Amino acid sequence: MKHQRLVVALSAANVVLLAVLLLQSFAPARAADDDGILRGRGLQIVDAQGRVRASLGVLPATGSEAETVLLRLITERGRPSVKIAASESGSGMSLAGPTGTTDTYIVIDAGQRSTSIRLRDEDGKQQLLRP
Repeated sequence: MKHQRLVVALSAANVVLLAVLLLQSFAPARAADDDGILRGRGLQIVDAQGRVRASLGVLPATGSEAETVLLRLITERGRPSVKIAASESGSGMSLAGPTGTTDTYIVIDAGQRSTSIRLRDEDGKQQLLRP
C-alpha cells in the first residue's frame, strides 16, 4: 500500500512539473537581462533582394598587415563606396565615386608618424595633402 501511494505521489509531481514546463514554453520569448551588448565576429546588412549593403568585420593579420577592423558601405550594384578601417598601424577612410568610375576617390590616412589626404578624379587629376 505504501508503494502504491508513493507511485501515485511521484506521478502527480511529474504531471505538475510537465504542466509548468509546457506553460513556460508558450510564454513570450524575452531577451536576457544582461548589459545589452550584441556580440559577434561580423555584421552584414542586406537589402530586400538579399544583397549585402553594409558589412563590419575583423580582418585577421596577414604577413606585414596588422589585424584590421573594416566597415564597408556598398552601393546597390555591389561597389564598396565607403570604407573605414582601423588597426594598430593606423587608420583610414576611403570614399569612392559611383559605379562606373575607376579613379574618382578620396583617401584619408593616419599612420604612426604621418597623415595624408589624397584626392583623385576621373580625369587623372590628383592632389596629395600633407601637414
